[in-house]
Amino acid sequence: MSHPEKFYPKELSWLAFNQRVLQEAADRNNPIIERIRFLGIYSNNLDEFFRVRVADVKRQIMIHMNAGDDERADYSKELLEQIQQKVQDLSVEFEAIYQDVVAKLARYNVVMVNPLNLSDYQRNWLQGFFKNKVLRHVAPLLLHSKIELEKRLHDTTSYLLIAIHKDDQETRYAVIEVPVQALGRFIEIPPEKSRKKRHIMLLDDIIKQCLPSIFRGFVEFDSLEAYSFKMTRDSEYSINDEIDESYVEKMTESMKQRLRAEPVRVNYDGAMPKDMLKVLKKRLKMSSYDSMIVSGPYRNFRDFIGFPNVGRDYLENHPLPALTANAFERCDTIFEAIRRQDILLYYPFHRFLHFSEFLRQAAFDPAVKHIRINIYRVAKSSRIMSSLIDAVDNGKLVTVVVELRARFDEEANIDWSKKLTDAGVRVILGPQSLKIHSKLCVVSREEQGEIRHYAHFGTGNFNEKTAKIYTDFSLFTCNQALAQEGINVFDMIQNPYKRQWFDLLHVSPLNNRIRLVGLIRNEVVNAKAGRKAAITLKLNNLEDATMIEELYAASQAGVKIRMIIRGICCLRPGIKGLSENISVISIVDRYLEHPRVLVFENGGDPKVYISSADWMTRNLDGRIEVGCPILEPVLQKRIIDILELQFKDTMKARVIDAEQSNRYVPRGNRRKIQSQVAIYNYLTELERHIATEQAAEQEPHDPAG
Repeated sequence: MSHPEKFYPKELSWLAFNQRVLQEAADRNNPIIERIRFLGIYSNNLDEFFRVRVADVKRQIMIHMNAGDDERADYSKELLEQIQQKVQDLSVEFEAIYQDVVAKLARYNVVMVNPLNLSDYQRNWLQGFFKNKVLRHVAPLLLHSKIELEKRLHDTTSYLLIAIHKDDQETRYAVIEVPVQALGRFIEIPPEKSRKKRHIMLLDDIIKQCLPSIFRGFVEFDSLEAYSFKMTRDSEYSINDEIDESYVEKMTESMKQRLRAEPVRVNYDGAMPKDMLKVLKKRLKMSSYDSMIVSGPYRNFRDFIGFPNVGRDYLENHPLPALTANAFERCDTIFEAIRRQDILLYYPFHRFLHFSEFLRQAAFDPAVKHIRINIYRVAKSSRIMSSLIDAVDNGKLVTVVVELRARFDEEANIDWSKKLTDAGVRVILGPQSLKIHSKLCVVSREEQGEIRHYAHFGTGNFNEKTAKIYTDFSLFTCNQALAQEGINVFDMIQNPYKRQWFDLLHVSPLNNRIRLVGLIRNEVVNAKAGRKAAITLKLNNLEDATMIEELYAASQAGVKIRMIIRGICCLRPGIKGLSENISVISIVDRYLEHPRVLVFENGGDPKVYISSADWMTRNLDGRIEVGCPILEPVLQKRIIDILELQFKDTMKARVIDAEQSNRYVPRGNRRKIQSQVAIYNYLTELERHIATEQAAEQEPHDPAG
């Protein structure tokens, strides 16, 4: 078991990250609509946390108890108690922020309608709306002894528990699913008189107001009570390797297992009477290790990610229009641009269109012979996938590695694998023992009788939707050594028992860990020799104990280490004698910080890498990941400049200390810097400079001077 003084528990560290998201909802400097959307992001994050991490802790308790390992079982029990207490504390904070946001919305003439204060006009309109639009989607589930409620409910869906009272008869109960998928969560009520104010009512409240219309004529009642709740299931699934069936069929069956998985959390309205709560717990078969989280009247706040702005434009963030990369603009084709120079994009500040155009051109370019790509998560309507199918129609060889186990995207990826196969794409599912998480694409082209490869290495998925909200680096290169090693990764996936060697790329699980350890230890050697020694890391998660120990050792040798960690950070910085040379910040802002970037000082000749891999044991040992060196000095500088802007952030950066208290980086006398806006301005100026240089190159030369 890890020593508690050296390693912060990863589950509690994750909750500290989500607390930073909640801080954004509380930040009154943020536009009011963005604040309420951050409440949705917080809620969505917490759903996944329970489905994955809390479910795992619960399983660990059971495993250790069955194995008779009392020490480990007690540790997991204590951890679960800490998690439940922290979540409950954050829930109280959440409700206070929500009430504050609702009050502020009203000041901007956006009113969240209170069901207790409906006017006659609103009540009449709602009755008509319910009858004509809502009722067709409502089918109450009347509870009786033979119904196993926990198997009938959908994960993280909003429900109403209805108590049906009649004279001295025993109270009956029913459950109604709130039909958000069909109607949306937020219903705008037309104005009665003044058009200045906009009124929004939650679909939950509309159903509550119209309950008698649902049950009248079918069930006798004197009164009805309704309270909201939401259930979260264990997301884990198993694949039986002994059954002789295809991998896709196994994954499809595993999705059904998830639908039947046990609940690990129930959120419920704190106003729910004790007798109703007792019925709910009994019906859902909640154990003492499952979480019952008391909250306000509304559940499934993740829908608030899409809260509509029905007011003025200034109620949400001013958009930062994605930039065109001028390195592509001066050339007739993407391939010509990449031949001229390596090109580095930074989404969402740059347009993702450049990558989709890369594949669109490859799909019909007569010179293109083969397209290889890894798919982990893609958009629902994906231009990427359409181009791959177009390429097959144009006679190209197309190899697509589809990861079926991309968590919560498994069903979509199964469907894509079938569509691609039907279209004639060569679909590779990869080894069942390794999840494929690399962000790799190689296009092979015949040029002057020889094959030339064009490669893409990235930190983010090939997903048009997330490329608008996740920050990620994307490298396009015609360096044949890098591109050939990219092809070797595909070969490794298809032939896992064939020995591969990579001189340039860091590939998990083959050489990534040992290369990273070597780079850290090289900084130690330089520090002891009096040479420049420093490490700068930007990661989503830092959890692997071995890598943390290497960083501790480097710190003790005098290596200065700076890190930007978005999520989990199990390393404890700033502890004298252990990590006093390590400082960590975390940035939460309008875009999700997603890149993995590594910079090693290397005695004054920096080595810079971008990677798909976080420093978690699963990423280093249990997945296929790819880290790529940035070889061009001008691109190295660009990445370092972007990192430096983030370290100067005085508005959205938090200090990650040994106790993860989430205090903001002190500004002192420094000017306000919001790094994501500063980076956008930096890249805007950079693209303007590139455009100016290109214009100068195209001017006719006057021999007379």
